Amino acid sequence: MKPDISHALKRRQFLMKAIVTTGSVMTANLWSKLAIAQTPAFITLDKNRPGIPYGVASGDINSNSAVIWSRSDSSARMIIEYATDENFRNSQRVIGKVATKYTDFTTRTYLDNLPPGQDIFYRVTFQDLVDTNISSAPVIGHLKTAPLGKGKDILFAWSGDTAGQGWGINSEWGGMRIYESIRKLNPDFFIHSGDYIYADNPIQAEVKLDDGKIWKNITTEEKSKVAETLKEFRGNYIYNLLDENIQRFNAQIPQLVQWDDHEVINNWYPGQILDDNRYQIKDVSLLASRARQAFLEYTPIRFNSQDPNRIYRHFNHGELLEIFMIDKRSYRGKNSPNNQPVASEKTAFLGYSQINWLKNKLNNSKSTWKIIASDMPIGLMIKDGKTDFENLANGDGKALGRELELADLLRFIKQNDIRNVVWLTADVHYAAAHYYDPNKAQFTDFKPFWEFVAGPLNSGNFGPNQLDNTFGPEVRFQTASPEIKLNQPPSSGLQFFGMVKIDGKTEVLTVTLHNLEGQKLYSLDLEPEV
Repeated sequence: MKPDISHALKRRQFLMKAIVTTGSVMTANLWSKLAIAQTPAFITLDKNRPGIPYGVASGDINSNSAVIWSRSDSSARMIIEYATDENFRNSQRVIGKVATKYTDFTTRTYLDNLPPGQDIFYRVTFQDLVDTNISSAPVIGHLKTAPLGKGKDILFAWSGDTAGQGWGINSEWGGMRIYESIRKLNPDFFIHSGDYIYADNPIQAEVKLDDGKIWKNITTEEKSKVAETLKEFRGNYIYNLLDENIQRFNAQIPQLVQWDDHEVINNWYPGQILDDNRYQIKDVSLLASRARQAFLEYTPIRFNSQDPNRIYRHFNHGELLEIFMIDKRSYRGKNSPNNQPVASEKTAFLGYSQINWLKNKLNNSKSTWKIIASDMPIGLMIKDGKTDFENLANGDGKALGRELELADLLRFIKQNDIRNVVWLTADVHYAAAHYYDPNKAQFTDFKPFWEFVAGPLNSGNFGPNQLDNTFGPEVRFQTASPEIKLNQPPSSGLQFFGMVKIDGKTEVLTVTLHNLEGQKLYSLDLEPEV
């Protein structure tokens, strides 16, 4: 009897269709190899071979290193071949770590001593632990290292908020299509600004829409309830990896990832005790510990050698760009009315150690542009219940509560004449451009700066949020308005991402905001301050 390869052929046709329609610099020849490598029919001929069910991903890139991530379906050793040539001439081979049940069969390999500013093609296989002659079918991926000097343009994308509010993978609609729109623009890398999953948002098989139509989700057991066990948190990441758009995106575009609240539960803070009947486990710190483990297992992060659980980190992309990924979740104090007049542990947001780290890195940066990748906007009010605040913004007036920490950081940036700082974020499920002007602020001791907001990625739309005038924000553009119905399905088109291009010669930084289909909605050129 011949093996059934109908699913494999359909998948290959789907991948090749995307190749034809994209303007990517990646060649059809390479992505044909990718399609063949991901075809499961070759694996089913020998059930004893390891499998790679969820593709590959790369991340935490700089000019000479990167992280390669994948997951086997059984205990096996990761093997990576990589080259600067898509035909893998003169390739190098790296023997990676063993994927075991203790990490849910995920593993990663660090590639070091890579050439700067170069396309790197890699292929991953998993080798059987007993018989080293048995390996999985290979899966091919691509990344691009950062340039060292000036002269070459840098292009990257950002967004956040994936698969929230019960809007999951709708195969009839084409799955999480916004990932394909970003992939077609072929950015050098992608910043995921948090809410990588929605562990507190179950996904049901069907959602009835206002027009009577049915939104149909792929469903899994782990996404049928809020996540409490480690298996359920892991299952949220596996769910997103069922989407073909995401698998194809992950194989082509390196990621820099951070987390926010929905990786655990909405608006969480350390030490919180839940009053939520959906949860048997009420201790949020226990939930967060399991959630952090799953996040670190399923994302292409390079672990910090001194603190393997740390999520905040930075990336130098040469003379033009340095990126600072911050964590506004792990070190905060309890959500409160946020009106304390004096800074203390209760007003911590980034926390003392992270703030000092950020100040030091910003002050020592030699790059023209400094991007602070944040999991929450600065000047938008986000309530937690009737009296407490989730964000640092707490209403008009002088800096109080968590705002004191930001005021101190902004004052430091001004006093040390740190130039060309731009903030990128997501979280609020609409796109916006905010300009922070000390001439219109209550706290005035800072340099003016821009903040750009994007998202969501296959989630419901919300906003606009109320502005807090403490740091003088002005809305220069936004996609949300009070007239737009909230929490519409992704098919409504209210999904957004941003792109940043830095011209290698002029050093002008251009920010564009895009819709679901990749159409440009807004553009702004920023001249570097010299």
